[in-house]
Amino acid sequence: MAKKDDLLWKGILEEIFDDFLRFMHPEADDIYDLKKGIAFLDKELEQLFPPEEDEFSPKVVDKLARVNTWEGKEEWILIHVEVQGRYQKDFPRRMFTYYYRILDKYNRRISAYAIFTDGYKMKRPDRYETSYQGTSLTYRFNTYQLAHSNEQELLQSDNPFALAVLVGRSAFVGNRAEDSEKRDSELLEFKGTLLRKLAKAQLSSKKIRALMNFLKYYVHFDNQYNNVIFDKQIQTVKGRSEAMGIEELMLDRATKEGIQKGEQKKSKEFVENLLLEFGFTDEQAARAAKVSIEFVQKIRAKLEKKNK
Repeated sequence: MAKKDDLLWKGILEEIFDDFLRFMHPEADDIYDLKKGIAFLDKELEQLFPPEEDEFSPKVVDKLARVNTWEGKEEWILIHVEVQGRYQKDFPRRMFTYYYRILDKYNRRISAYAIFTDGYKMKRPDRYETSYQGTSLTYRFNTYQLAHSNEQELLQSDNPFALAVLVGRSAFVGNRAEDSEKRDSELLEFKGTLLRKLAKAQLSSKKIRALMNFLKYYVHFDNQYNNVIFDKQIQTVKGRSEAMGIEELMLDRATKEGIQKGEQKKSKEFVENLLLEFGFTDEQAARAAKVSIEFVQKIRAKLEKKNK
């Protein structure tokens, strides 16, 4: 399976949250005064739901945001990205738990969304229902399944979140390929299509950088040499190499992993992981592992020779 990093969903949602609202609700600009900005309430959410102990392999990404309406009111929006690859029977109840805890502690109305990123076609639930002896409750929330999205409609859309959905769908590319080489070939072609679409998009440099990194890091190739090929395509489109926000996130995560691995493994195995799994450049890998660039270059040369 290609590596997918769930932390990237958190990053891309923060960068294009306004576009997400427009994607889900075409009339969003008539409801929200998005020019006033969006505030993310991470501390408020963590007080109610402490983060999982295993920070390197989260199964769920939650975002709580505050936006302003044209009426001058502040509204809260809960975005819940469900990234687990299997159906969870208690998921609707968990969504309801988020709702009533926020309501009870902060007395805020919320609009809730669940984004399902797995490839299963089965319709996912959009409500929690319970009843007993004449008392009943129905809690509905908005849902979006990547597996149910229409690829051609997404490619024709000018909304940046449509491109993010397409990147998410790249995890499905080549699933029926006869071998990893064929899968990589299909994935490289698909990523190239999205890269060209992004290059033509009339977006701010900040959003372009965020989407570029989401495209680059969300799904990796089986053969790391194809990461090199795609990096060259990116540099050709951009015209230069840039340091990017999500790149810094991945570097911070990788550095923490290196500290936990210990000095001996960090010197070789950790560098190999940075090159193969994360697609880091020699400079980035050297900085994360605290080794010389020459040391990284030798390891890369051995990896490329091995994969030929």
